[in-house]
Amino acid sequence: MAYDGEIIGEHPSIAETRRLIAKVATSPARTILIYGETGSGKGLVARMLHEKSARANGEFIDVNCAAIPANLMESELFGFEKGAFTGALSKKTGLVEAAHGGSIFLDEIRELDPVLQAKLLSLLDTQAFRRIGAVRSKRVDVRFIAATNRILSGEVRAGRFRDDLYYRLQVVAINVPPLRDRGEDVLILADHFMRKLGARYGRTIRAMEPAVRDIFLSYKWPGNVRELENLLERIFILEEDRRILVRHIPPRIMREVDGSGATAVGPSAFEDSDPDAPGETSSFDFHARTQAFQHRMIERALAENKGRSAAARSLGISRHALRHQMKKLGME
Repeated sequence: MAYDGEIIGEHPSIAETRRLIAKVATSPARTILIYGETGSGKGLVARMLHEKSARANGEFIDVNCAAIPANLMESELFGFEKGAFTGALSKKTGLVEAAHGGSIFLDEIRELDPVLQAKLLSLLDTQAFRRIGAVRSKRVDVRFIAATNRILSGEVRAGRFRDDLYYRLQVVAINVPPLRDRGEDVLILADHFMRKLGARYGRTIRAMEPAVRDIFLSYKWPGNVRELENLLERIFILEEDRRILVRHIPPRIMREVDGSGATAVGPSAFEDSDPDAPGETSSFDFHARTQAFQHRMIERALAENKGRSAAARSLGISRHALRHQMKKLGME
């Protein structure tokens, strides 16, 4: 979604996300919930909420609730006293205490064990906790930022998440839009990553074949911004060309773009192949097929909308971009 401390993109949904971050970061809110698909940039939003706040000089502690086993999570979050249990040979400071004066980011909060959900709720309400084995509570000044890739209300209905904790977290919520809903932001991000990767790998790729731009705009990006960056890094590592070509795009992506129903084709050349085998190419003309796909998408958008502006909006591109594509495809 963005990188290096700032959100990149011009789509209205991203402009709104930036506006909310700026407003919420400087507010006194102690709990913030971030919704977003995997790879959409929830971690970046959390970091920005910290760095743009008055807590920026404090610690930013990142905790992945899905990566730490439930039986270890309590001691990780709250710490323990010496002798609290077998193996506790010395006192340990927990992550919540380490974040005093700053922020703690609880990623994939829905994975938190139900017992710990109750203890977290108590901590949010009182700003106090007890280390394992301790007698007295300890107060902290911490902003809690939680994130999830699923709608928590559904987890509440399924009995997997406490409703009282849900309502406590839901006071301030920020939604991170998926890449597929951000129109031409995918091209802006691709340009950004190509510059970044060029500096890392000491080579320059600043252009892409026109058909690649069409593919990037048509593909649904289930892995969102992370998937886009990983794809481009793979190309920087494995390919020698000075620009990104259609043949660099993995067959799995081409299959999905082609499988949208926009273009009728014969049997796929990929049916008996490894979808991600490096260097593998198809036996048919990707460029012509992609142009046909674009042609049908634009025809459908024009038929279903009144005017080119509305058609462009339905496609997630600007009116200028639509006019350019129509001219390129001979539709003028």
